[in-house]
Amino acid sequence: MSELANSSSQPPATPTTVSARLMLEDGSVYEGQCIGVSGTTFGELVFNTSATGYQEILTDPSYRGQIVLMTHPEIGNYGINSGDFESARINAIGFVVSRLSPFTSSWRSEFSLQEFLVKNQIVGIEGVDTRAITRKIREKGSMKAGITTQALSNADFLKQVQAQPGFDELDMISQVTTPAPYVIKTESPVCALRVQTLVVMDYGIKASILHYLQQYVEELVVLPAHSNFEQIMSHQPLGVLLSNGPGDPAVLHEAVKTAQQLVESGVPTFGICLGHQILGIACGAKVSKMRFGHHGGNHPVKDLELDKVFITSQNHGYCVEFDQFPTDRLAVTHINLNDQSIEGFRHLHAPVMSVQFHPEASPGPHDANYIFERFMRTAVESAYLPA
Repeated sequence: MSELANSSSQPPATPTTVSARLMLEDGSVYEGQCIGVSGTTFGELVFNTSATGYQEILTDPSYRGQIVLMTHPEIGNYGINSGDFESARINAIGFVVSRLSPFTSSWRSEFSLQEFLVKNQIVGIEGVDTRAITRKIREKGSMKAGITTQALSNADFLKQVQAQPGFDELDMISQVTTPAPYVIKTESPVCALRVQTLVVMDYGIKASILHYLQQYVEELVVLPAHSNFEQIMSHQPLGVLLSNGPGDPAVLHEAVKTAQQLVESGVPTFGICLGHQILGIACGAKVSKMRFGHHGGNHPVKDLELDKVFITSQNHGYCVEFDQFPTDRLAVTHINLNDQSIEGFRHLHAPVMSVQFHPEASPGPHDANYIFERFMRTAVESAYLPA
């Protein structure tokens, strides 16, 4: 990426002066200017309340198939660097900002956000009223949307937006999972609490989660999303992590079946975000789509077992419901203080736990990273032994 490096505070490659439109499925139209490349893109429109971390947000596989709107008024002022990627590419399908910073100023910056969008062929828009759009999504819920620079009539553009498939019709994890297994070895993990082998089910794993796990685990075995129970157990793991990822967990029948087998086998299992939802379904809980989801680095979550509140990083549009929650098998461990939704649970009869938020918090505060140690302790202290 060095060929795109900029000197600090130098104007980046500027966005074009091409006009662009953002169309929502309810017919709302917002006029602005194109950022990234010219063209047309479609996806589910969600808003993110983070003031920083746009690089991690854009490259987070959990945003696959979504158009991300940033609520912060200016985005891009510290550029892009090679150290903050959550995956090798931009996964968001489109980008919406009030203002793209015309300058990049940071000693870590290697190239501008505009160049990054162009390099990844992302269609975006700036100069729209992001506050008004956010209020609309809060009132009416997440919507299908499109961004275009083409000379389409509003009527034709709206038809194309409305014709797009919903998340409940798509298996998004197939687009973001690793195509083949791989192993990450750490000779001397820095934490005293160590696990020899942990299997990670890659539903769209963030690089920062893998990096954080290396503090505890000597051997991380990362498997494709559709790996079955037998393939997981062939590695004789002391624990299994079901990762974050995009889309509706209700369509992931193979993943749910595998999670059920993991719970029944007694292997310590930990779910994060999408993995949390998959575990919930596997244990008999109900998962439903939220009106506008949780996307940002400032969500207060209460740990009911510690009786403490932590600020967390979140990115999800589905949640485990209190309605029909299987209290004979699961206990709620965390709740969101903004809307009282379930943010974590543990199994009453198996070494299984999960959280809806992102404990590694990239981007965001590191309040909740204690969750990793809690799981490692569960894995080490459980009676489970690899076959």
